[in-house]
Amino acid sequence: MSEGGEQSFKAVDLELKAPESPQPDINPPQQECPAETDKPNAPPPEAKDETNTSQRTAVVKAKWASTVDQFKMKRFFVLRPGTLDHAIEELKALVDPLEDGVVQSVWLMAEIDHWNNEKERVVLITENTLLICKYDFVMLSCEQIQRVPLNYIDRICHGAFCFPQHSLLTREGEGVRVFWDKLREPTFSARWNPFSVNYPYTTFTYHPVRSANEQMGNLCEINNFMEQLNLAAQKAHSRNPIPGKANGVLVLNQPIQIEAYVGLMSALGNQNKLGYCLARGNIGF
Repeated sequence: MSEGGEQSFKAVDLELKAPESPQPDINPPQQECPAETDKPNAPPPEAKDETNTSQRTAVVKAKWASTVDQFKMKRFFVLRPGTLDHAIEELKALVDPLEDGVVQSVWLMAEIDHWNNEKERVVLITENTLLICKYDFVMLSCEQIQRVPLNYIDRICHGAFCFPQHSLLTREGEGVRVFWDKLREPTFSARWNPFSVNYPYTTFTYHPVRSANEQMGNLCEINNFMEQLNLAAQKAHSRNPIPGKANGVLVLNQPIQIEAYVGLMSALGNQNKLGYCLARGNIGF
């Protein structure tokens, strides 16, 4: 075989081998991997244990707090079955039909005096009178009734409680203050006498048992009480206006100031609920 033939043979041989050994791709296609952000990061076992422990602790605390609240609620005599119904019926029997008129609504309130002392009260709104009753839920007897003619009421304030600048006392929540003689200011001796009742206004706030059940929530709602009192007072002013006095009721939304500064007696009394009829163990009420 000639030299030229060998060269042609080798050329043919290279052409045949070329498809069998293709040139490797410099940049071979890479399989797409899911981004790391697509994979949810599984929390470590320690984090799961901490989360479960915190959840169990929160449940135990909530259950314990609920149990303590229920125990505290049961101490109020007003929650004893039939006690409040008996009190309402007895107080309605004490209403004078000629002087007071028909009873329109009954409320369970906490009255706050000028020294920041809380006192349990049953309040009745009649056609002509606002009745503030001190009722003993232990002995089931009415001890005192304060009568305020509705046509004397000239102002109703609703708002949060506040104290003078240098007072050491605080009180959370909101209340309603009812004024019936805006021309008369409390005297100096009345301001500094913790037992004085010679004040031309009274202050109410929520009773502690308002969260016990739906019935108590309705009886202790101060917003509804304010609306009912305003409506009844407006009607009383229209029926029996007072000569020489501006008729009508002014409703204001403003802070309610309690002019008390130290109030050690009120702090101890309110903390121990001395103004309420409570079961107090071996001490009694």
